[in-house]
Amino acid sequence: MTTDSDVLGERWSNWAGNQTARPKTVIHPHGAEDIAAALKAANAAGRTVKPIGTGHSFTAIGKPDDIQLRLDNTAKILSADTTTGLVTVEAGITIHDLSTALAQKGLALTNLGDIDVQTISGAINTGTHGTGLHYGGIATQVRAMTIVLADGSVVTASDTENADLYNAARVGLGAFGVVASYTLQTVPAFGLHAIEEPSTFEELVDDGRFAELAETVDHTEFFWFPHTSGCLLKRNERVSIDDLHPLSRFQTWWADDFMSNTVFGLGTRLGQLMPRLIPPMNSIAAKALGRREFTTASHEVFASPRRVRFVEMEYNVPRAELNGVLHELRAFLDASPLEISFPVEVRVAAPDDIWLSTAYERDSAYIAIHVVKGTPYDRYFHGFEKIVNQVGGRPHWGKMHFLDADDLAERYPRFAEVRAVRDRVDPDRLFANDYSLRVLGA
Repeated sequence: MTTDSDVLGERWSNWAGNQTARPKTVIHPHGAEDIAAALKAANAAGRTVKPIGTGHSFTAIGKPDDIQLRLDNTAKILSADTTTGLVTVEAGITIHDLSTALAQKGLALTNLGDIDVQTISGAINTGTHGTGLHYGGIATQVRAMTIVLADGSVVTASDTENADLYNAARVGLGAFGVVASYTLQTVPAFGLHAIEEPSTFEELVDDGRFAELAETVDHTEFFWFPHTSGCLLKRNERVSIDDLHPLSRFQTWWADDFMSNTVFGLGTRLGQLMPRLIPPMNSIAAKALGRREFTTASHEVFASPRRVRFVEMEYNVPRAELNGVLHELRAFLDASPLEISFPVEVRVAAPDDIWLSTAYERDSAYIAIHVVKGTPYDRYFHGFEKIVNQVGGRPHWGKMHFLDADDLAERYPRFAEVRAVRDRVDPDRLFANDYSLRVLGA
């Protein structure tokens, strides 16, 4: 066993800083055998284990009570078949590193979220998704996984082998075992023709332009600036990897680094000090973001740098309910004393068949709300959650929400089967923490 262990009492914090812990032991395994040995030892001692990647979830899903299993030493591509597109990777590789390595092989993940610092395991386990009416979340690209169970056994799960475990653990919240590796279905590398331009809430929502674009554009989303009508619309069409027209380095720096991070970060800090300035600053921001058009490799368009730290809540709602929810959210903010500096993000996704996926058998829309790190969020998040609860909203597993197992059982048709698989593979709750006990039940 080549596992590295850290000293006791090392403080851990997630990316947003809203979840902290002092695990009693921190272990850095080097592969499935190391993971199995660590789980067997923990089981024998009656301890609990929580795997963690980069800590980009806002919920306590990865918060350790006892042993923390850090996957930073499991970050390799194990195999890549450029003919079939099947690629097997260790669970601790980040999406950024994976996308970069795939591009060198002429391959790509078919869809991504808008942040790529997460490990592939963390993104899949929490149901991370991108946008596009015909494209599912990252977990839909999983074809098999090697998972280490609570008793230390190493098993393969796919649609033909341990299928119930495969269905439950693809979006598994880290509650069924520790995934050592994934086999992913990739596609030939492709480019995205990106158009970003200002728009308005009335045009996109009331006049139905976003609904029309969702039907006709490969990947589309928009950001609405609260307390204003201003929006930023993004459209991405898939094109040949040989037909790229990227922005210059200066143009990329200006938009993605200086404006979207430096200037925006200064504005949010000023808003924290003087909230009354937030509405006029949002109006300025919505107008300052001009039109830009470019074409570059898909992973460079899907994901953007996010250096302004925040706390986020995101809900999946039936796509038919999207406009009504947005209008209710706008009315809620208009009627409240809240001053929100972060834009609201709106996306769409295809239905899937993954038991704990927020898009399970649902034509899906996603609405994400954010506050700057350190800003109180309870009133805003509770208000939004009350709105989406009226339409059966399903919370992103890695983002803030206040639901429990009883609430969630009503929203996931296969919830009882999920719990039955968990009872079978982890009867003593080796992988439990307060979050998993809350959302899956004790």
